[in-house]
Amino acid sequence: MTSKSIRSYLFAGLGVWLPILVTFAVIRFIVELLDQTIALLPKAYQPEQLIGMQLPGLGVLLSFLLLLATGIIATNFLGQRLVSWSESILDRIPLVRSIYSTTKQIIQTIFTSNGQAFRQVLLVEYPRKGMWSVAFQTGIAKSDLNPQLDIEHVLIFIPATPNPTAGFLMMVPKSDTIELNMTIDEAFKLIISLGVMQPSAPLTNATSL
Repeated sequence: MTSKSIRSYLFAGLGVWLPILVTFAVIRFIVELLDQTIALLPKAYQPEQLIGMQLPGLGVLLSFLLLLATGIIATNFLGQRLVSWSESILDRIPLVRSIYSTTKQIIQTIFTSNGQAFRQVLLVEYPRKGMWSVAFQTGIAKSDLNPQLDIEHVLIFIPATPNPTAGFLMMVPKSDTIELNMTIDEAFKLIISLGVMQPSAPLTNATSL
């Protein structure tokens, strides 16, 4: 067995095990994070007190039930009044008011069905002319954001590689962006994989905005 064949076998084994280990690590992190909701239960009703041992995954079920119950309550008349009353209290606390209102606006913008945040993948010339970067449109710049703008601008987020949670927020002319025929998932795969995982479908339908 030559050194070249040994190296090819090692890379083949790495290609099998690395995705499995990364997937396991991510799922384990999420499960352990959601399992922390067990602390919301009174200590006397926690699994360690009742049966003398922890039950992995019970927090995930509890989190699901908690979110479901909260959604049901928040969508009826009484729940809406309760949420409004709670928000009026938070609005009177200076630091908490800023954090809560900003976080709520971001969540509503991202998850609303008619929102534009992370709904479109764009191509922009960055960091210089002739070099292109993948970006996400996060919104349309309002006129009061910069009254001197005489043409329509869009707000874009250019993610870093391989960590898409970091990046740059920019306001660019809409005419300077190119709309890509690419889904959000495909764009994230492209960014995280350092360009290795490119969309299988050709981007020939890309049109200038």
